Amino acid sequence: MMKFTKQNFVFLVGGIIIYVVDIGVDFWVASKYFCQGQYSWSILILCFRGLSSLITQIFSYEWFKNDWEGTDTGKLKWIFLVHLFQCGIFIRYWFALKYGCQAAYKQKSSGDASETNSSNFIQKQAIDAVADINMLKVFKTFLETTPQLFVQIYILMEHGKTNFYQYAAIFMSFCGISFSMVDYQISLRKSLPDKAEFHVPSKFIYLFYKLLTITSWILSISLITLLSVRISVILLIFLWICGFTWTLKQHTTFCKSKKMEYLYRTVVGIILIFTFFNIKGRKSKVCVSIYYVTHIVVTLGILFVYMFWKPSIIEEIYLIIVSILTIFNLVLGIIFLVVYYRHFHPTTYCQQQPCSDEVDGVAKQKDRVKTGRFQNFLMQ
Repeated sequence: MMKFTKQNFVFLVGGIIIYVVDIGVDFWVASKYFCQGQYSWSILILCFRGLSSLITQIFSYEWFKNDWEGTDTGKLKWIFLVHLFQCGIFIRYWFALKYGCQAAYKQKSSGDASETNSSNFIQKQAIDAVADINMLKVFKTFLETTPQLFVQIYILMEHGKTNFYQYAAIFMSFCGISFSMVDYQISLRKSLPDKAEFHVPSKFIYLFYKLLTITSWILSISLITLLSVRISVILLIFLWICGFTWTLKQHTTFCKSKKMEYLYRTVVGIILIFTFFNIKGRKSKVCVSIYYVTHIVVTLGILFVYMFWKPSIIEEIYLIIVSILTIFNLVLGIIFLVVYYRHFHPTTYCQQQPCSDEVDGVAKQKDRVKTGRFQNFLMQ
C-alpha cells in the first residue's frame, strides 16, 4: 500500500499552521472593516466563516459517529461537545498527527506477517485521517475561501483603494485554494487502490488549471456584480440550482442518512458554481467540456456587455486591466486543463512514464476492501 512519508507529515504540520493563520486573518480583516465603519463587509466575511465552520463541523461529527458506531458513547459525547464549540477540525488534526507520526517515524520494516499487517493498519489510519481533513478543507475552500476571495476582489474593484490587510486576505485565499486542490488529489489517490499516483508534474499542471480557471471566473462574477448586484445574485442562484439538480440526477450515495446526503448535494452545488466537480468518478470528458464551454460563453458575454455599458464606478483603464486578466487567466487555464487531461492526468502520465510505485501500490492494496469515504466522493 502507499506509504505515509515524513514529507507527508511535514505538509500536515504546515497545513495546521496555515489553517490557524487563515482563521486569524479572517478575524483581522473583519475587524479592520468594522473599525472603518464598513459593517456589511465585516458581517459578510464572518458569515462565510461561520457557515463554513458549521457545515464542516456537521460533516466531521457525522463521520466520527459513523466510524465509531457501536463503540463507547462517552467518547462520542465528548466529540460532540468539541464540534459544538467549532473545534472538530483540531481533533481530526490531532488524530492525523498521532497516526502520521507513528507511520512516518516509528514504523520499521519487518518480515514478520503480524508486524507487517500492523504497519499497514497504521499507514491506513494515517492516510484516512489526512483524507478526512482534506475533504473538509475542500468544503471550507468553496464555502468560505473562494467566496471571500470574490468579495475582496469586488471591494478592490469598486473602491480602488487598497490596504495591506486586503492583500493579505487575497493572498491567504489563493493559498487556501491552492493547497486544498492539490492536497485533495494526493489524498484521493493515496486512499483508493484503483487510482494512479499523483506525480509532481501532474500536481503543478493540475494546480494551475484549477487556480487560473477559478480566478478568471471570480473576476467575471466580480465584474457583473459591479454592473448589478441583483443580476449577480440571480446568476449565482441559477448556477447553484443547475449544480444541485445535476447532483440529484447522479443519485449520489456519499452519506448514510438522507438529510446528510441532501446537505452534501447542496454543498456540491455550491462547489460547482466555481469549478468542475466529478462526484461519481466516471469518465467526465463530456461534462467537463460542457461545463467550461458554458463558463467561456458567460465570461465573454459579461465582457461584451461591459463594452457597451461601462459603469461609472470603475475607471476605463482599470476595466481594461481586469478584462485582460480575465481573458488571460481563462485562456491559460483552459490550456492547462487540456494539457493536464491529455498528458499529465495520472492515468495517462503513468502510461507514458515508468511509474513502478503506482503499479506496486495497486497490487499491494488488493486486500484493502474498505477504501473509505473517498470511493463515493471524487473530483478529477
